[in-house]
Amino acid sequence: MKSFTEVTGEATAPLLSVRDLCVTYRTDAGPVVALDRLSFDLRAGETLSIVGESGSGKSAASLAVMGLLPRNAVAAGSVRFRGQELLGLSDREMRTVRGRRIAMVFQDALAALNPMMTVGAQLAEAVSVHDPDISRAALRDRAVELLDLVGISDPRTRAGQYPHELSGGMRQRVMIATGIANEPDVLIADEPTTALDVTVQAQVLDVLGRVQDRTKSAILLITHDLGVVAGLADRVLVLYCGRKMEEAPVEPLFYRSAHPYTRGLLAALPRIDRGTRRLAQIAGQPPSPTERPPGCPFQNRCPHAEDRCAESLLPVTVGEGHTAVCLRASEIASVTP
Repeated sequence: MKSFTEVTGEATAPLLSVRDLCVTYRTDAGPVVALDRLSFDLRAGETLSIVGESGSGKSAASLAVMGLLPRNAVAAGSVRFRGQELLGLSDREMRTVRGRRIAMVFQDALAALNPMMTVGAQLAEAVSVHDPDISRAALRDRAVELLDLVGISDPRTRAGQYPHELSGGMRQRVMIATGIANEPDVLIADEPTTALDVTVQAQVLDVLGRVQDRTKSAILLITHDLGVVAGLADRVLVLYCGRKMEEAPVEPLFYRSAHPYTRGLLAALPRIDRGTRRLAQIAGQPPSPTERPPGCPFQNRCPHAEDRCAESLLPVTVGEGHTAVCLRASEIASVTP
């Protein structure tokens, strides 16, 4: 597979372009908007992380891109992969993209893997679905190669084992191996380190980085863990109540964040340069999904809120590639977190 620098014009053109993506769930309590006009671009070799609290819309974004939303969900807007519109494609049409050009690493490996099949057979299946003419011997070799690529020792033996015979970290590596089996252009990793201890978490992140170096794939990293973001992401998009609050390269986001919500998330992180003082917390609760206020949805929890926050959701440019949906963004960014 060619890297983006080997293809004329691909260095600047996004692989994945999302514009005004809205996802609404039909519920007994009424329609629930999980995503509200989300827009972003993802380029080859880049890692974009989407962060936010539970219920912010992170997973809804990834499922909409993959065409895996449940039946009670409706998606609107635009999701383009290499210029091709994905929203509206039939499931049959999406199968030519899903797994081959855009793949996903799910957060619960034990639930995602089939307990009745060896991990080698599952990897082989992921390849054969898109290449039905490949021989059985080649499939076995490919499965072993993938397990070796993600850092599993004695990959030939492990390929013959079942998911329950592997540790949590190994199962997560198998999920990554399944995702990269067809060397996709875009790899979506949905909370890939959830429930793993910090040592295994670091190993899994290292695997993702090494895989990206080899395949030149773009990674869309869905997480609530800002420590993971700092170690892997190039750019960060902060979601709150389904809306983009801030987007920036990773260093400006950590050192010159411009939205009060982002500042609240960062203040809740333990830092070795701040001793043992108590961690900050964001006051209040997110608004009800069925009764969101006009304007900024964070206003009822924001220490900088003003009356005009109920009227505006316009993004403010803070720096190169750095925007925040806050009327006081420039003022907040000027203060060291």
